[in-house]
Amino acid sequence: MSDRIDVLKTYKTYVAGKFPRSESGHTYAVKNKKDKTVANACRCTRKDVRDAVVAARSAFSEWSSRSAYNRGQILYRIAEMLEGRKDQFVEELELLDIKKKDAVKEVELSVDRLVYYAGWTDKISQVFGTVNPVASQHFNFSMPDATGVVGITSPQESPLLGLISTIAPVIAGGNVCVVLSSEKYPLPAVSFGEVLHASDVPGGVVNILTGYQKEMIDHLSSHMDVNGILNTNSEKNIRKQIDENSSLSVKRTYHLTENNWIETEHENPYYILNFQEIKTTWHPIGV
Repeated sequence: MSDRIDVLKTYKTYVAGKFPRSESGHTYAVKNKKDKTVANACRCTRKDVRDAVVAARSAFSEWSSRSAYNRGQILYRIAEMLEGRKDQFVEELELLDIKKKDAVKEVELSVDRLVYYAGWTDKISQVFGTVNPVASQHFNFSMPDATGVVGITSPQESPLLGLISTIAPVIAGGNVCVVLSSEKYPLPAVSFGEVLHASDVPGGVVNILTGYQKEMIDHLSSHMDVNGILNTNSEKNIRKQIDENSSLSVKRTYHLTENNWIETEHENPYYILNFQEIKTTWHPIGV
């Protein structure tokens, strides 16, 4: 008998709470560190980016209007679901030739990071909000409020922990996001979409696209309905392109360096504040 050829799984994207294939129908091979093909992933295009932004914008009003406490409950629920599927994610990371002890640590830290940001959702306003002194008969409050749709370029070398470390603070503050997953190791990102789907996150709050980031970054960062960009791609030409595109519609843009996502510096409430607008309210008092 001839050697059997394995039928490799083709992973779909996660958009609007569903799992569509790329609009183009194109896929690309996902290889491990030994250059062995282990699966196929969708190669998303400009149309996929536009569809994901539309889904995110549609979900923003409902998500941002939820109580901070409820958003915290939902982030905690995501952590519960990820904990329950820990073995699956460890196996996927091992499939990409990540050592088991490192895979276990990455999954466990991902759960812990979700719990960390779940605890901050109802404390941001208390910590960063202020009551301002004014020379009139008014109460004057300044409070953080969600920016809107945030585009995220996920870290290449940390396919799960880096992904969650960028998504969690964005949605904890009431924003919605469109994520360009690691093109080298997209499998944990799409499987995380399955975790989101099984949790209480409304469809469209998190949208995950796979493919080559260079083919999608221009469309995402120039989209006029995207309010902010969180970039982890360290290539100078990519960063320059993002800055130039973001300036056209005055997007909030933050660049994070590809570094050790295990470090506790990535558990930081200022990551939530990065995509918050400070809004001030005047309330008359007295006669």
